[in-house]
Amino acid sequence: MNGKERIALAMQHQIPDRVPVMCQLSLGHYFLNTGLDPHEIWFSSDGFAEALVMMQKRYQFDGILINIPGRPNDILDKIERIQKTHEGELVTWKNGHVTLVPWDDNAQYIYSAKPEVQPRADFIAIDPDQLSNIDQYIGYVWNIYHIPWIEGKDDPGLLNDIPNYFYNTIDIVRARVGNSVSIHGEVFSPFTHYLELFGYENALRSLRKDDKKAKAILERLTVSAINWAVSQARHGVDAVLISSAFAGGGFISPKMYEEFVLPFEKRVVEAVKTEKIPIYTHTCGKIGDRLELMAATGTMGIDTLDPPPLGNIELAEAKRLIGDRLFLKGNMNSVALLQYKTKEEVISEASERILIGKEGGGYILSSACSIAPHVEPWKIELFVPLAETLGKY
Repeated sequence: MNGKERIALAMQHQIPDRVPVMCQLSLGHYFLNTGLDPHEIWFSSDGFAEALVMMQKRYQFDGILINIPGRPNDILDKIERIQKTHEGELVTWKNGHVTLVPWDDNAQYIYSAKPEVQPRADFIAIDPDQLSNIDQYIGYVWNIYHIPWIEGKDDPGLLNDIPNYFYNTIDIVRARVGNSVSIHGEVFSPFTHYLELFGYENALRSLRKDDKKAKAILERLTVSAINWAVSQARHGVDAVLISSAFAGGGFISPKMYEEFVLPFEKRVVEAVKTEKIPIYTHTCGKIGDRLELMAATGTMGIDTLDPPPLGNIELAEAKRLIGDRLFLKGNMNSVALLQYKTKEEVISEASERILIGKEGGGYILSSACSIAPHVEPWKIELFVPLAETLGKY
């Protein structure tokens, strides 16, 4: 049985030959462990695809999550120069914009040569009916962030067709791994788009400042999320992940989740389900008090399941509450994984999750959230051998 088959069965609550293994890696982990330049991974479809496949093969993962859309084919040609600094690669673009790509973290847009180009939207000024011009804000082309503002770009707009280059990474990865590995696409939750559009603090304040306007904007952002999610499904990914990182207890209450997240993610879920492929949800932090609300979106699975200290749910409890309806992925302690010093500590952590999770099927072994940049690769290399022994059905 190959990885694609193994994950497909786990997502359907059927029994594969063993517990599948699939972790999301942070971008910093790719930067530090592939030998590729960070700007090449962040800004090019070829570079990111190479990093994805390289690390999948190294860790023997059953699946690959493509969590950045493909980039414009000629984007690297628009770079004026790259300076390697202590902080990372300082990328200066021919149009005068500057991006910092840290050695171990996501890129940061730090300078705009165009004063009329704004990094964040103004909630008071923005018109929910005029979001087609949303790419006036830095990097906000669908869910691509931290790419330079490009004059004369041919993107068709937030709410219409998908730029063809968005599919590049999917195509390259599929060509390299064939049908042996489960390939998952990612779409940001409308709520994630909302927070990125206005900035986290301002976005959260706006929910109470004018909830009707906030919901009107979320409605419009839901259209783009649906379009990209459905487009990936039709382009041949094996599953779609809704990245809803900011919908946990550290940001909003269950009541606010029900009001500002649930109805909009439900529409994304329903749209993808019409394409007959699995869709599941990634939410970080404390979600123990909103598992039923997450299930109410119609999602087929939940990813992360952060245990303490970042979260407040353990795998056994999640299986008891929702494990008969949703598949589960994650729950390995990401903080502890970074701190562990010995092989025995890692084996103990992973073994416990395998033994609890495999009962009745519907479990994929994974770190709770992304593998942190500085987690040593030898730790992750232990996961699949453990699954091949302890995780057999």
